[in-house]
Amino acid sequence: METLVKQEERVIVPWDQKPSLEEETESSELSLEEVEEIVGYKFRDKRMLQRALTHHSYKESCDSYERLEFVGDSVLNLMITMEQYALYPELAPGKLTRLRAANVDTEKLARVAVKCDLHKYLRHRMPMLEWQIREFTESLPHYPLHSSGLIDPPKVLADIVESTIGAIFLDCGSSLDTTWEVVEKLLQPIITLADLQTHPVTRLYELCQKNNMTIAVEGSWTTTGEIKVLVDDKLFGKEKFKPKKAIAVNRAAENAYHKIERMLREREHNKSHKQDEELQQDEKQESDQK
Repeated sequence: METLVKQEERVIVPWDQKPSLEEETESSELSLEEVEEIVGYKFRDKRMLQRALTHHSYKESCDSYERLEFVGDSVLNLMITMEQYALYPELAPGKLTRLRAANVDTEKLARVAVKCDLHKYLRHRMPMLEWQIREFTESLPHYPLHSSGLIDPPKVLADIVESTIGAIFLDCGSSLDTTWEVVEKLLQPIITLADLQTHPVTRLYELCQKNNMTIAVEGSWTTTGEIKVLVDDKLFGKEKFKPKKAIAVNRAAENAYHKIERMLREREHNKSHKQDEELQQDEKQESDQK
């Protein structure tokens, strides 16, 4: 992967107009060194890393991570695309798109931030963030790789991973090779084709279509945050999640899927048991006739 941007094009603000590193506190400098150790990359310009970890709520006078996030998002998508294109030469574009999405979406990157403790170095003024991160972290053991839309990751976690990637890319002279060497380790475990999961709603529709069942999704989410999934006019799934409708729909669909799957298994078991009983009766009648 060759350098895409010339070194001189990286510098937007003249050096003499940038704040001096001496203005930063000793603890801040130590924190940046800790982050460098975490990501496995030594920054030539530590201010780039500091900017990558600065939320817009922190100080009006400070540059926030948004522009670096924009760069990191684009670079990450390109690197994952190139890597998967090489790994799966026969895979259709649709599957490649799904595989890439699973490795760059908000949940995946938020997991990376938590795994690396990057959120502990985020400069912000958001009191609710700690609670959101704790709730997200506590839900992760239930889904080792990815929840496929069943949990709600704080977007800021994914943002700082992308901004850090953007900072590394620009700091190393826009080398994709150098950036990928760092990012590949951060993203572990990378989701492979074998790990790819079907979305809860898609999985439910496929199961119902296979068994000639009708699906209806309803509920008063705008007022109560609740979503209901009806299959053949019977309630099979219900979930309440006020913060985000998509999560409520996914969870309700997941609940419905498992209930229907269990019902179909029981139905098949009962059918098989009945056939065994009928077979035994037939054998008994034949034996009696002899």
